[in-house]
Amino acid sequence: MADVQVRETATSYRKITFFIALALFAQESTWNFYDNQVPVLLRQHVTSAALVGALMGMDNLLGIFVQPWIGNRSDNTRTRWGRRMPYLAVGMPLAALLFLLLPWTTSLAALVAVMFLYALVANTVRPLAESMVPDFIPPRRRSRANAVVKIATSLTIIVASLISLLVVDQHPRGAFLIPSAILLVVTAVLIVRLRDNQSAAYQAALEEDATVGHSESRVPFRRVVADLVTDHDRRRILLLLMVLLFGGAWFASRSLITPYGMEVLGLTRGEAGGLTLPSGVAYLLAAYPAALCAERFGRLRTIAAGMAIFAVALAAGTMVQTATGTVVVFCIAAAGAAGFSINAAVALWNLAPSSRVLGAYTGLYAVTWYLGGFGGPALIGAVVDLTGWTGMLLDIAILAGLAVLVVARLGYLQRRHRSAPITS
Repeated sequence: MADVQVRETATSYRKITFFIALALFAQESTWNFYDNQVPVLLRQHVTSAALVGALMGMDNLLGIFVQPWIGNRSDNTRTRWGRRMPYLAVGMPLAALLFLLLPWTTSLAALVAVMFLYALVANTVRPLAESMVPDFIPPRRRSRANAVVKIATSLTIIVASLISLLVVDQHPRGAFLIPSAILLVVTAVLIVRLRDNQSAAYQAALEEDATVGHSESRVPFRRVVADLVTDHDRRRILLLLMVLLFGGAWFASRSLITPYGMEVLGLTRGEAGGLTLPSGVAYLLAAYPAALCAERFGRLRTIAAGMAIFAVALAAGTMVQTATGTVVVFCIAAAGAAGFSINAAVALWNLAPSSRVLGAYTGLYAVTWYLGGFGGPALIGAVVDLTGWTGMLLDIAILAGLAVLVVARLGYLQRRHRSAPITS
């Protein structure tokens, strides 16, 4: 009987993980295609790489404010659909419609306005599906569940690259319809099949609400931040700093790769947008092993090794400036990045003091990740303006190297806090 219950529980976790992965797959399909092709739309109006990088980082700047707010708001939401699904059911279709408008803008002002509205709406749904991983999945299984989710999001890199290779050059506007349609279809599936009011974390939050009373049932975001800042244990702060730095390196490598391919490698817009296609496969293959490595060797070691591989690969890419060499470099870098992305958010979730703040902690992760995403492309773009496109990959590698130094310090603190390990 116990074996049957274990199998049923495992099956339930797999089903939930599938639907969460499906939601993030749909959302990231639009984001990755956005990163691939919107820089080219911007370059029709402006020539400065720094300005293109800054405008491409606008969605991440908005995420700094929107994502922790919506994460905290959803934490404090109580409905018969749960606390995440009501927002997803409204926000995902609206984001799809705004995304579809991007290539139809005819001026810089109109393009930036639609970019702003799309980023605003998409950022309200972005952390909610991810927050359902710790909502439904217990801590011991979160790395593997997160690996499945990240595999789904890595597939969107392939989807965006395929659309760039096969559709964009012939149908530059029609290509935007494909990610929008995916988002609309998946929204319908989620509305029919998923309710997070049955999650263990939601039920635990209801129990905590009953214990503390109505007046204390809401947890303001400022209280979450105050607890983080005043805590004598500085590991969470260093973890977020590491996320900030590596986020800058990662987003710079994604947002500026299409113009890099056009300027340095002499590729067409579609060919340059397809440079990341094989790296999506590499990330896909590395994601689940990254979870297993974290279980065996520890999350911090896996994260540090992954970021180091990313940095070394991109540095080597500066010396191999051909289309084939760049593809190989990005494959190695993407495999290394998996070690970070599979485990960093899980480490932060597992440090959350209560199930009532899991969305807020997802928001905290998003704040640092997308703050890096805003600053990284702008910073690297500014360096490119000064030194040229040929050294862009080395510039990104240096930024990633700073993140490796931070995780080394974090590892030192980890050894001093064996009683509450971050790798738990």
